[in-house]
Amino acid sequence: MPNIKPVSDLRNYNEVLRGVDIGQPVFLTKNGRGRYAVLDIREYEKTQATLKLMAELSKGEQSAQEKGWRTADDVEAGLGITT
Repeated sequence: MPNIKPVSDLRNYNEVLRGVDIGQPVFLTKNGRGRYAVLDIREYEKTQATLKLMAELSKGEQSAQEKGWRTADDVEAGLGITT
């Protein structure tokens, strides 16, 4: 169940931070609407790494569509992998 609190609870920020854990962000509301999310730094870093990976994969797919796909043998040779 999501952990939702009004932003005014930040007056006692230690209590708010106790509710933060990996996979368990605390959502803060302002005037009854979602405004902020407080999450564990490891979860934030994982999300950023995932976004970066997805952007690189998208670039690769676009390049492959424009220039053609490479075979697995071509990729292995380019990486110096011998089978």
